[in-house]
Amino acid sequence: MAYLLESKNALATSTISVFDLGSVKHISSHGYIVVAPQFYRRMFVSVKDEIKIAAKVTDWLSTGLPQVLKVKVKPNLSKLALSGHSRGGKVAFALALGYAPTSLKFSAILGIDPVGGLSPSNRPEPKLLTYVPRSFNLEIPVGIIGTGLGDQSKGLIPPFAPDGVNHAEFFNESKPPSCYFLAKQYGHCDMLDESKASLASWVCKSGKGSKEDMRRGVGGIVVAFLNAYLENESGDLKDILDKPSTAPILLDPVIFVED
Repeated sequence: MAYLLESKNALATSTISVFDLGSVKHISSHGYIVVAPQFYRRMFVSVKDEIKIAAKVTDWLSTGLPQVLKVKVKPNLSKLALSGHSRGGKVAFALALGYAPTSLKFSAILGIDPVGGLSPSNRPEPKLLTYVPRSFNLEIPVGIIGTGLGDQSKGLIPPFAPDGVNHAEFFNESKPPSCYFLAKQYGHCDMLDESKASLASWVCKSGKGSKEDMRRGVGGIVVAFLNAYLENESGDLKDILDKPSTAPILLDPVIFVED
């Protein structure tokens, strides 16, 4: 999971901690401070515990973040976006939905192939998905990036992003404004750093296309979304929505629900 904060005073890449999305450097190079807490230092962390940890990290930002940034880099905590990949996407949505109180408010949320459980009948608490369109009680812009191969199994190994609990349902339950981008030819782990993506390909369905293109594609969408909703600079997002072929990966479909 990551927090993406706009910082007009950022003179260079400002990346805090380590994030398993390989596109994070692309995002931070556009002047966004990325805070990426790691939740898996011990095994069997429950989703509920992850949400609590994420809330604590959010509260830490006000006092802790300025202490670790370069002197000339000033975080703008009034423009705070929340993002997460896979199960981290569920944690991000849970935090935005108020399952744990935070001292800061969020301005936007992005789900990177979010997953709500193993199946509609097997979802760990909290069970965010209601299977009612636009039921998420969120008044902030939502971006969803899904993968076309995430719902496919790898041999006998079940899919990592099964139908009914994946990106499609998260988008279905999001209120507008909401954007949806499906990376049709890629798998659930193909946007990770090269070494992690290669390792994951043994157990997770993977696309045959360039993983670097996937990372650039995801990073570009995230930056365009943040520019539009944190900076009121909607040109790049409009270009992707109007002409998906501008992206380095096949995006099909691309959906924008404005109101």
